[in-house]
Amino acid sequence: MTGATLVTGTLAAHEAGVTPATIRKWVQLGHLSPAGRQGRAHVFRLEDVFAAERAARRKAPGAR
Repeated sequence: MTGATLVTGTLAAHEAGVTPATIRKWVQLGHLSPAGRQGRAHVFRLEDVFAAERAARRKAPGAR
Protein backbone atom coordinates (compact mmCIF):
# COMPACT_ATOMS: atom_id res chain seq x y z
CA MET A 1 0.00 0.00 0.00
CA THR A 2 1.31 3.45 -0.87
CA GLY A 3 1.06 6.63 1.17
CA ALA A 4 -1.32 9.49 0.49
CA THR A 5 -0.60 11.77 -2.44
CA LEU A 6 0.60 15.14 -1.14
CA VAL A 7 0.31 18.22 -3.33
CA THR A 8 1.00 21.93 -2.95
CA GLY A 9 -1.84 24.42 -2.69
CA THR A 10 -1.40 25.50 -6.30
CA LEU A 11 -1.60 21.94 -7.61
CA ALA A 12 -4.48 21.18 -5.25
CA ALA A 13 -6.38 24.16 -6.67
CA HIS A 14 -5.72 23.00 -10.22
CA GLU A 15 -6.90 19.45 -9.46
CA ALA A 16 -10.08 20.69 -7.73
CA GLY A 17 -10.85 23.26 -10.43
CA VAL A 18 -10.63 26.26 -8.10
CA THR A 19 -8.19 29.10 -7.53
CA PRO A 20 -5.31 28.94 -5.04
CA ALA A 21 -7.13 31.65 -3.07
CA THR A 22 -10.05 29.24 -2.63
CA ILE A 23 -7.70 26.61 -1.17
CA ARG A 24 -6.36 29.22 1.26
CA LYS A 25 -9.93 30.23 2.19
CA TRP A 26 -10.91 26.60 2.86
CA VAL A 27 -7.92 26.33 5.22
CA GLN A 28 -8.86 29.61 6.93
CA LEU A 29 -12.46 28.44 7.40
CA GLY A 30 -11.39 25.03 8.67
CA HIS A 31 -12.78 23.07 5.72
CA LEU A 32 -9.34 21.80 4.73
CA SER A 33 -6.31 21.02 6.87
CA PRO A 34 -2.74 20.90 5.58
CA ALA A 35 -1.04 17.51 5.89
CA GLY A 36 2.32 19.18 6.47
CA ARG A 37 4.82 21.55 4.93
CA GLN A 38 7.25 21.48 2.06
CA GLY A 39 9.59 24.34 2.84
CA ARG A 40 7.29 27.26 3.61
CA ALA A 41 4.36 25.92 1.57
CA HIS A 42 1.55 23.81 2.95
CA VAL A 43 0.97 20.44 1.33
CA PHE A 44 -2.40 18.74 1.24
CA ARG A 45 -3.65 15.18 0.86
CA LEU A 46 -5.37 15.03 -2.51
CA GLU A 47 -8.32 13.09 -1.06
CA ASP A 48 -8.85 15.84 1.55
CA VAL A 49 -8.88 18.47 -1.20
CA PHE A 50 -11.51 16.54 -3.14
CA ALA A 51 -13.61 16.09 0.00
CA ALA A 52 -13.49 19.85 0.69
CA GLU A 53 -14.41 20.56 -2.92
CA ARG A 54 -17.42 18.21 -2.75
CA ALA A 55 -18.56 19.82 0.51
CA ALA A 56 -18.24 23.31 -1.00
CA ARG A 57 -20.28 22.30 -4.04
CA ARG A 58 -23.01 20.84 -1.83
CA LYS A 59 -23.22 24.15 0.09
CA ALA A 60 -22.98 26.49 -2.92
CA PRO A 61 -26.60 26.50 -4.26
CA GLY A 62 -28.18 27.49 -0.95
CA ALA A 63 -25.32 29.64 0.34
CA ARG A 64 -26.80 33.02 -0.58
